[in-house]
Amino acid sequence: MKVLVLGGDGFCGWPCATNLADVGHDVVIVDNLSRRKIDIDLGVESLTPIATVRDRLTAWEQVGGAPIRFEHLDIAKDYERLLELLRQEKPDAVVHFAEQRAAPYSMKSSGTKRYTVDNNVNGTHNLLAAIVESGQDIHIVHLGTMGVYGYGSHRGATIPEGYLTVEVPQPDGSRFTEKILHPANPGSVYHMTKTLDQLLFFYYNKNDNIRITDLHQGIVWGTNTALTEKDPRLTNRFDYDGDYGTVLNRFLMQAAIGYPLTVHGTGGQTRAFIHIRDSVRCVQLALENPPSHGERVKIFNQMTESHRVADLAEKVAALTGAQINYLSNPRNEAVENDLIVDNRCFIELGLSPTTLDDGLLTEVVDVARRWADRCDRSRIPCLSAWTRRQAAALASPA
Repeated sequence: MKVLVLGGDGFCGWPCATNLADVGHDVVIVDNLSRRKIDIDLGVESLTPIATVRDRLTAWEQVGGAPIRFEHLDIAKDYERLLELLRQEKPDAVVHFAEQRAAPYSMKSSGTKRYTVDNNVNGTHNLLAAIVESGQDIHIVHLGTMGVYGYGSHRGATIPEGYLTVEVPQPDGSRFTEKILHPANPGSVYHMTKTLDQLLFFYYNKNDNIRITDLHQGIVWGTNTALTEKDPRLTNRFDYDGDYGTVLNRFLMQAAIGYPLTVHGTGGQTRAFIHIRDSVRCVQLALENPPSHGERVKIFNQMTESHRVADLAEKVAALTGAQINYLSNPRNEAVENDLIVDNRCFIELGLSPTTLDDGLLTEVVDVARRWADRCDRSRIPCLSAWTRRQAAALASPA
């Protein structure tokens, strides 16, 4: 299968691209390298050193499987080149990671809010329009987020995989049932763009019969896969800063360098999680089990377990001896929430979940300790506030 991996130089995209090449797919990475530019703009680097794209691909040819090719392209801005690439490569599938992925970064300023919307929504729509114009039958696998459902109280209800069955009352007192997209409740500009993606997919699937799988992914933890560990030049990103670092990886890094674990608010926020190895496996399963022609958008909840943030902090503290520091919450969100998620689709396709065991947690701590000298401790705090009220709370003395 020929696969274009859009955003294949990023945190999830790179291990995904190497995995697909390793199992025999013909992979082309398409990326504008914007994530590397954002590092420069923010003045912070991945905790793990990241090789250039050229060095990454050279290393892969030497120790990996089938060669991976690279196209430098901004899909949100260069529609004609994107269309030309589809016509030239004639891919069977496109894996779409090419979106600004951090909620805090999307709330950092009016500039980052506009960039996130421009990049994410334009990129998704350009891809859909180009597939239609190319006249090709291309399956899209898109990396979405569990955040489209929101993190308010679901009153104990299980979040279904994308669609909710509702009863609609009629004037005569009768009722009929219908399946609708689960109501969206985005908690940031980033999450909002993913809800807009959902509507774009719904429309182009209905109107133009594009086959689409939308993966609503939980928070990814871990750093490397077995393939990215084969050569130092293949090492994956480890973001730890307040804008791009994900909560569990941040806790493990903080524990590794003796920095108190940063729990924002009460820690009662419940989140869904998935290890990077399972994320990679899920993308492969989605590619190899595409929707039928005429089938509505497939939506999978790409997660393996849910945890309260405070419980995670206590687990990491018990494992490492780290202290916990409770701070003002920069996000405008519920103090506490429940989160029960249906993820049976991937389980039925054969996913064997990687659970949050101490061995894998220790593995991440070891990676963080190895590169601790690259950490800029001043970039650890979360300073991107959702509202002026949150900004004032962050600015006030503890």
